[in-house]
Amino acid sequence: MTSTTDQSNTTLNGTPRQGLLTATFGFFIGFAGIVVYGPAADQFEQAMGLSGILLGILVAAPNLVGSLIRIPFGAWTDDVGARKPFLILFGLSIIGMAGLSAILVLFYPSGLSMELYPLIFLFGALSGCGIGAFSVGNAQTSYWYPADKQGTALAIYAGIGNTSPGVFTILIPVVIATIGLTQTYLLWLVLLILGTIIYAIYAVDPYYFQLRKLGVDPDRAERKAREHGQELFPSGDTFKSVKQAATIPRSWALVAMYFSSFGGFLALTVWFPTYWTSYHGISSSVAGALTAIGFIVLGAIIRIPGGILSDRIGGERTAILSFSIIATASLILMLSQTSVLAAIGLDTSLLGVSPWTITAVIGMVVLAAGIGVASAAVFQLLPQYVPDAVGGASGLVGGVGAFGGFVAPPLLGIFVDLYGPTGYALGFILFLLLALVGLLLSVSLYVIDS
Repeated sequence: MTSTTDQSNTTLNGTPRQGLLTATFGFFIGFAGIVVYGPAADQFEQAMGLSGILLGILVAAPNLVGSLIRIPFGAWTDDVGARKPFLILFGLSIIGMAGLSAILVLFYPSGLSMELYPLIFLFGALSGCGIGAFSVGNAQTSYWYPADKQGTALAIYAGIGNTSPGVFTILIPVVIATIGLTQTYLLWLVLLILGTIIYAIYAVDPYYFQLRKLGVDPDRAERKAREHGQELFPSGDTFKSVKQAATIPRSWALVAMYFSSFGGFLALTVWFPTYWTSYHGISSSVAGALTAIGFIVLGAIIRIPGGILSDRIGGERTAILSFSIIATASLILMLSQTSVLAAIGLDTSLLGVSPWTITAVIGMVVLAAGIGVASAAVFQLLPQYVPDAVGGASGLVGGVGAFGGFVAPPLLGIFVDLYGPTGYALGFILFLLLALVGLLLSVSLYVIDS
């Protein structure tokens, strides 16, 4: 571990690179909670006889708490640093995963009835608390890095961290087929505990927070931290930063844009496995791999070049481009129906794969690219718009914005309940509308800045 010593012989530990690595690792471990139910949705659907809307609510359960908890924890990070909030979020996730594992041990498969639905929903929601680590790690990364490197650093943090649902979406169906559903969740619980221990050992708060923990007053702590290269600092009171961010209209524009982009990412991360198995008849393992590689990992990794692009041409321009891509992809997925493709003469299978499946895969890949770049653009703009309350703004934008991940799946389920299998395709009108809202806001911000 690298350390530096200030003029008062106070040892300051860590480097920006270490701060970025530990924040990214912590986010990777916590964010996997979003797919607690998604890849195994068909198992729970069959065992409990769930309707489309109930299935949508269940797979979205981790997003309910995980998204909204970002707001207070992001603000709290401005007061105590990231390490303590991270560990508490991990602790809540462990409780949720332990409760879910216990239910499966006691009742799966024959006893897993609708009477247990509230408990399964509750433990799924608790398991998703690790999702709230995003705003915590985002603030930690922001405080470690100078303003001119924010886009790249935050894109690396979010890009790599966001791949964890993809990794788990690939692995879970395979592990379930190998050792069974119950044993899979018990193994996940063990990995979550080990990840928490590793983070606790290596995580280091930015210099300002280290000095504050040593009893150094805020002004002197800021001065000393500046001497060591830290540029961004919290505004003061824990929840003052949230209130401060909430008074800035641009914060709410970013909230709406993030609701459309990252909220959509969260929603489709848990919905696409069901979409592929139920609408296209693809096996669970193939659906998991397709979702993970073609959507989750791509949408996560592309945030890195998206952040770099935002640094070069500006977040507003990048957002305009990306929301246009999201709208186009949503339209492609809406039209990926047997009747529509047959009407335009594209109903011939290619190598045994139906044309609507090929069209849907193309739409999903394009959608992932647009969503990833848009999310990077939003958080590149955040430190510029709210430099004095990064933690609070991260919680506000990340929390309310990511709540879209809970809202969208039940709405998609309603389309299925109303229209049958065709509803899987028609439901993408929701993302088309969200993309148009994001595009309108992006253009407005660009015009104002111009």
